[in-house]
Amino acid sequence: MEKIIRFRGKNSFLSNFYPCKVEFEGLVYPSVENAFQAAKTAPSEREPFTKVSPKEAKRIGREVRLQISAWESKKVKVMEELVRKKFKENPDLREKLLKTGDAVLIEGNTWGDEFWGVNLRKPDSSSPWGYRGKNILGQILMKIREELRKEG
Repeated sequence: MEKIIRFRGKNSFLSNFYPCKVEFEGLVYPSVENAFQAAKTAPSEREPFTKVSPKEAKRIGREVRLQISAWESKKVKVMEELVRKKFKENPDLREKLLKTGDAVLIEGNTWGDEFWGVNLRKPDSSSPWGYRGKNILGQILMKIREELRKEG
């Protein structure tokens, strides 16, 4: 079975840093990453996230005081909502996601994120992904790809 293990190059559109407009609770963000980081904060604090790069949004997001109670229990649901919007509201990206066919989508990284992706520095034969990590983003992408297929 084909695997896509990095969201770079021709597969960069799978990354949350990929530039595409995503609306979330009344504001339009330049990427999923920006919207996700903004979602951690109170609505009155979100506007600055609409004006920075995804990298800067991630940096700021690490420093904010979490405004949403129980963020840890809600973050996967928020991420899924934002990724779904990305592919439903951007027909060109929807088409690209569908063209990945049945490939296993793995958010492989070298910075140690074992929640959203897998750590490519830590092979793990007991993992379905082949590396240590939960690959939550990859799983969300494959779920949404399947939903889009069913919609036709």
